[in-house]
Amino acid sequence: MLKKKDKYNVAVMGATGAVGGEFLSILEERSFPIKELKLLASERSKGKHLKFKKNNYPVEVLTHKSFKGIDIVLSSAGAGRSLEFLPSAVKAGAVCVDNSSAYRMEKDVPLVVPEVNPNETYSHKGIIANPNCSTIQAVVVLGPLHKQAKIKRIVASTYQSVSGAGQKHILELEKQAETIEKTVDNWIVGHHSVDKFLIKQFPYQIAFNLIPQIDVFLENAYTKEEMKLVHETRKIIGDPSIRITCTSIRVPVFFAHSESINIETEKKLSADDARKILSKAPGIRVIDDPAKQKYPMPLNAEGKNEVFVGRIREDESVENGLNLWVVSDNLRKGAALNAIQIAELLIKHA
Repeated sequence: MLKKKDKYNVAVMGATGAVGGEFLSILEERSFPIKELKLLASERSKGKHLKFKKNNYPVEVLTHKSFKGIDIVLSSAGAGRSLEFLPSAVKAGAVCVDNSSAYRMEKDVPLVVPEVNPNETYSHKGIIANPNCSTIQAVVVLGPLHKQAKIKRIVASTYQSVSGAGQKHILELEKQAETIEKTVDNWIVGHHSVDKFLIKQFPYQIAFNLIPQIDVFLENAYTKEEMKLVHETRKIIGDPSIRITCTSIRVPVFFAHSESINIETEKKLSADDARKILSKAPGIRVIDDPAKQKYPMPLNAEGKNEVFVGRIREDESVENGLNLWVVSDNLRKGAALNAIQIAELLIKHA
C-alpha cells in the first residue's frame, strides 16, 4: 500500500512514447506532488532528455533495478514490458498503474475508471490496471446510466484515431496526407492512393480511408480490440450479464476517439432523462443541440480532459433504447489522465 507522504518518487515507464508525453504534461498541469521523477524507456531512447517543469530529465534504460526508492509507477510501455518489469517494481515497494492490456482481466487486479468504480482502487496488490482507451470513454458515460436504469445490452461502434496506435502511426498519416495534398490538382480516380512504400505501420493506406480492423482477429471473427471493450466494460461496471457487441474502426484522425453507442435498459429513460443524468455526472460534458448543429467532434475533444457526449436520442426500434455519440481524447482521458487520476486516489487515501 502507498504510504502517506508530502511528495512521492514517481517513475514513468515508456516515457518517450505518445502516452508518456501526456503523462508528463498532465502531471505538470495537475501539480502532482513529485519529489523525484525517473523517466524509463528502452535502449533505443538512451541518451535522450525530456522536459518537465522547465527542467531536462535524462531518459534511463528500463531494468529490473530501476524501481529502488520509487513510490508510484505510471506505465505505458506495452504489455510485454509490463509483464516483465512490474513485478520487480512491486517487489521494490512501488504501486503501479499500468496502461497496457497485461493485467486488465486478472481477477485480483483492479480495473479502474475513477468516475465509475473508484473504490476498486484500494483492493490492489501492487498493480492497478488502466482500461483500454475506447472502454474508458464509454464507461464514463454508461456508468451513470446503468446506475439509474440498468443496461441490458450495448452495441458499440468505435472510430479510433491513429494516435491510439502510437507515434509512428501518427507520422504515417501525416506523411500520406502530405503526399496526396501535393497531387490534389491532378486528382482523377485512383490518384488519391499513395505508393506502397508509404504504407508501413497500418496494413492499408490510412489517409482518406477507414480500416475496419484494430489489433488481430480472434477465432470468433472479432478483433482483440473489440473484445477488450466487451470484457472490460463488464468488469468495470460490475455486471457480467450485460450483452455487448462492438466493431472497431481506425479512422484518419490524429487525436480523439469517437463512439456510436446504442443501449437497451430495463427501466425506461427518455433522451431528456439521459441528458440530465449525464449533465450531473463527473467527467462528462454534454454537447447536444441538433437545431444549432452542436454535437461532439474530435476537434472539440483534442487536448481536453472531459468525455463529450451528444446526439442523445431514443432508439425507436426497441422499447427502452438510447443512441449516444461519445468523443474523448484517447491520449488524455483514454490513457494518461485516467492513470494519474488513479494515482491521485491512492494519494488521497494513503
